[in-house]
This record gives sequence, C-alpha cells and structure tokens, in this order.
Amino acid sequence: MSKPDEGAPYWRLSGFYFFYFAALGALLPYWGLYLQSLGFGAREIGELIAILMATKIVAPNIWGWIADHTGRRMMIVRLGSLLSVIAFGGIFLGISYWWMACVICLFSFFWNATLPQFEATTMSHLGGNIHRYSNVRLWGSVGFIVAVVVVGPLLEARGVDLLPLVLVMLFVAIWFSSLAVPERAAGHLPLDHEPLINVLRQPIVVALLVICFLVQMGHGPYYTFFTIYLGDIGYSSRTIGLLWALGVVAEIGAFLVMHRLFPRFGVRRLLLVALALTTLRWLLVAWWAESLAVMLFAQLLHAFSFGVFHAVAISLIHQYFVGRHQGKGQALYSSVSFGAGGAIGSLYSGYTWEGLGPSWTFLFAAAVSFLAFCIAWKKIHIKYEEK
Repeated sequence: MSKPDEGAPYWRLSGFYFFYFAALGALLPYWGLYLQSLGFGAREIGELIAILMATKIVAPNIWGWIADHTGRRMMIVRLGSLLSVIAFGGIFLGISYWWMACVICLFSFFWNATLPQFEATTMSHLGGNIHRYSNVRLWGSVGFIVAVVVVGPLLEARGVDLLPLVLVMLFVAIWFSSLAVPERAAGHLPLDHEPLINVLRQPIVVALLVICFLVQMGHGPYYTFFTIYLGDIGYSSRTIGLLWALGVVAEIGAFLVMHRLFPRFGVRRLLLVALALTTLRWLLVAWWAESLAVMLFAQLLHAFSFGVFHAVAISLIHQYFVGRHQGKGQALYSSVSFGAGGAIGSLYSGYTWEGLGPSWTFLFAAAVSFLAFCIAWKKIHIKYEEK
C-alpha cells in the first residue's frame, strides 16, 4: 500500500477547483443571456456556444501530448490559465459575430487545456491519499453553486453587460490559484503508439461512445438556452440561478452515494435508469417549464442525467481502456461526449429554437436521450464487479 502523502497542498488544490468551476458557474448559465443582450439570434447563440464546446474535441489531446513530453503539467496549467485570460480580454474589443467567434475559439482552446492536466497533478500530489480526491474536488461544485447563486442577482441588479468583467476576474483568480500549486508531475509517461483498434472494435465500446455522444447532445439545449427559456417565461435571474445550483447539489449527492449504488444495482441497471430519467427530464422541461414545482423536480433529475451517468461512463471507460490506454480512453470519452456531443447539441438547438421553438427543441433532446436508452438496452450487457 502506498504511503499517504501528508504534504499534499489540499487547500491550494481545492482553491483551483473552486475558482475554475465558479467561472463555469458564471459562464454556462448566463453566457447565452449575454449574447442575447448583444442582439444575437438563437441560431448565432447556438453556433457561438458550439465553438466553446467544440474545442474540447482537440484541445485536451494536444495539451496532454505536450504535458506527456515535458512532464511539467502545472506549467501547462499556468500557461493555459494566463493565455485564456488574455484571449478572453478580446471580448472588450468588439461585438461582431466573427470577432466573437474568434475570441471564443482562442479562449476556449487555452481554457480547455487546464483542467485535465490539473486533475493529473492532483492525483500525483495526493499519492496514497487518493481516497481524499472527492474532498478536494468537492470545492469545485461549491464554487459552481456560489457563482450561479451570486451572479444571477448581480446581473439582475446591475445588468447582464457586467458578465464579461465578472468572468475576467474569475479567470484571473484561476491563474493566481494555479501559481500556488507546486509542480509535481508523475514523471514522463511512457508514450504508447499501439493502435486502439482491438478495443474500439468491441461492439460494447462503440455503443458506449455513441451513448455518451447522444447524452451530451441532448444536454445541448440545457447548457445553451435554459436560462433564456426560463427568463422568457418570467422567472427571475435569482430563481434561475437557484435552479442551476439545485442541479449541481443533486449532482454532488449522486457522487456521494455512487460507491454504494454500484455493487447493489450494477452498471447496466444504473445506466438504463439514468437514461430513462434523462429522457423524462427533457420532456418535463419541454411541456411544463411554467411550473416551478416541475422545474425543481427536473433539476433534481440532474443527479441522474449527469451524476449517475457520468460515474457509470467513467467506470466503463476505465474497465475497457486498460493499462496504457486508460489516458487515451478518458480523453476519447471527453472528446466524444463533452466535445463533439456538446458542440452538436448547442448547434442544433440554435437552429431548432429559431425554427421550431423551445418545446420542440427539448422534445428533440428527449428523443435523442431515448435513442441512447434503446442502444444501452440492446448493447450494454455487463454487471459491475466490485474490485
């Protein structure tokens, strides 16, 4: 058994997570609202947010390759954090569509470089205390909740045009917090160019990646238009912020009990339940968004649509991408789901929102989620084995 690393800088590690996800908590719920205030239509908003997601397809892999060759992960994190601040500053220099697209593309390329490398650094610092990872990562969820709860009323009182300044301040805080974390990479990782074809040929792996893509595609309207949708209905910014925060609280609750759910119910059963409830969630948002009670319940379902599903997906990826393929598997999961799936989800939601309306957009998200459920029912036949 590894000796616990008592010297791990827990609070410095936690501080980075806090500010990183606080920035995400200010960006995701309110960025579409800010773009709307600039006069962009639904189609343009969907395209601009799709760019933000699309860089996740390539950026983590490029920066991960650099980190593997240099062995200096925190250097990558600090550089990426600083360059993301500088790139985002371009927001203040123009508001045309193409300028905004270029700024978002450059910013998100650096922004998406930081978290995967910081995760690896955190694991290295924890050493034998890897079980304490959840105690460190938990502060990221706290940061997200604080941001959505505070930023909503702030924008309601001062105007949504304040959002870029708030984001810049949070990005600067991320950079400063990265300076406080000492470099401790696990060393140069062995570079393995062995093809993954034997893993990727497995039908269950193909099915899993397709499911991950579809689930995040279904989340596209949520991340892009949920705040705008509720605002148009008549919800206040404060209430919308609280609904976002409730979803993250539900997500935290799911993470805290997953270690008990896995051995009791198994991966397949948890996956099917998560996908079924994801479908239900988008149906509720499509048809009963005017009801606060229904929206409260729908946000609680985030525990399944994100929390349970993400935990199951990570478990299956870890199971099938073994040995030196583990890093590639996690990168592939991130690229296919949050990158490609998130980008396509934001893109299509912009077109359907403008052409068909909000209800049809979320109904399409429900249909995509149900398709994922059908694939899982037919192709995912495996039980969780407690190690």
